[in-house]
Amino acid sequence: MQAITTLNLDWNKIGADGAQHLADALRTNKTLTTLNLDWNEIGADGAQYIADILRHNTKLTVLNLDWNRIRDIGAQHLAVGLRTNTTLIELNLCVNQIGDAGAQDIADGLRANKVLITLNLCDNQIGDVGAKHIANALRTNKTLTTLNLRRNQIGDLGAHRLAGVLRNNTVTIILFFIYFIYLFAFFPAGTYEVESTVQ
Repeated sequence: MQAITTLNLDWNKIGADGAQHLADALRTNKTLTTLNLDWNEIGADGAQYIADILRHNTKLTVLNLDWNRIRDIGAQHLAVGLRTNTTLIELNLCVNQIGDAGAQDIADGLRANKVLITLNLCDNQIGDVGAKHIANALRTNKTLTTLNLRRNQIGDLGAHRLAGVLRNNTVTIILFFIYFIYLFAFFPAGTYEVESTVQ
């Protein structure tokens, strides 16, 4: 029988209980590489169960958790999983209200993580403080190549902090178009890669 490598459960309202059952099943799963749990209202408790997958599963490479109301506590749980995970290369956490506190926890996870390539944190109420923590993490993390921060609350100070990171890091940072004036003001052409998207 052919093994399942992709599981899409978006828009199913599985909640925290469903996340717990999935975590139990996937803790030692050896075939699943992509898990989509967008729009499932798993909350912070559910995020804790999913973080358990990150700590023990050695096959999962893509995890989608957009629109799940995990907030800052859920982000804290996921960050713990990120610290020791050795396989996940893409994590999507859009619209989860993690705020600056959650961004700080994710940043802490990034400092230790050595494999994540793409991180999507769009529309998470992250401000200048959260951007500062993420920027600091990117000074040591050299594996992340794409960071999506669209539709957050990052102002001039946060954009400046992120721009400063690009002196030693080639991560593509997706922000509001207006803030890319910093990139052009502080860095000569050819020292960074930027994707700008107007929302």
